[in-house]
Amino acid sequence: MSGSDLGSFDLTGKVAIVTGALGLLGKEHCRGLAQAGARVVATDLDAPGLARFAAVLRDEHGQGALGVAADVTHERSLDELRTVVLERFERIDVLVNNAAIDDKFTSGDAAQSRFEEYPIERFRRALDVNVTGVFACCQRLGSVMAELGGGSIINVASTYGMVAPNQDLYRAPDGSQSFYKGAAYPASKAAVLQLTRYLAAYWGGRGVRVNALSPGGVDNGQAPHFRARYAERTPLGRMARATDYVGALVFLASDASAYMTGANLVVDGGFTIW
Repeated sequence: MSGSDLGSFDLTGKVAIVTGALGLLGKEHCRGLAQAGARVVATDLDAPGLARFAAVLRDEHGQGALGVAADVTHERSLDELRTVVLERFERIDVLVNNAAIDDKFTSGDAAQSRFEEYPIERFRRALDVNVTGVFACCQRLGSVMAELGGGSIINVASTYGMVAPNQDLYRAPDGSQSFYKGAAYPASKAAVLQLTRYLAAYWGGRGVRVNALSPGGVDNGQAPHFRARYAERTPLGRMARATDYVGALVFLASDASAYMTGANLVVDGGFTIW
């Protein structure tokens, strides 16, 4: 690749919205986009936390980062976010739909993780955030890109949208198992992949590219036996670091991927090849 081609990764002057911005991956997504030159709008539910994080981004990269609280499941909240962004920057170039619910159970309610006991209200809530939230953000924010004639939407999916969870990963060293990976997260992430394809076809003629990024499991202080088993099932022999997805994200956000839409970019250390 020549030096001139590397310039296509530059996001200088672009306005990028990242949902779920205060999460483990969300913060790294924001940092990566800001480092590439984008003016980042970080959005999540915690307004004070967003203000602090945006200040850190401005100190680190100086591109005028903004923190705006919004709920991806409420249209009015997203409309208010859109108004704030357009009043400040007059455009939206990149949308990263990163906000999602993944199952967290305590030792006291772990039995509910079994499919037979999984609460249907928990299932509905996960779909509301993970699928309806992506739909609503694309509708309320992505439509601005369509009106302006271009942009990049990146829907963060998961390897579990492609393959079923291997429940053996969650088994304790003594052979017992209290936690099972639930159906809501895989089902919702599979839906995100199909929504990505739908929107890529729908908005392709208006210059809006829509792709998915499917990350593998991220090392986040899980039990040592879980991390070891996951590593054994991954050709690269480890779980991901939170920073391992930045390059792929910047690629999808930038003109480096200008002829790419409707695709699912899998970054999982090889986990899904077996």
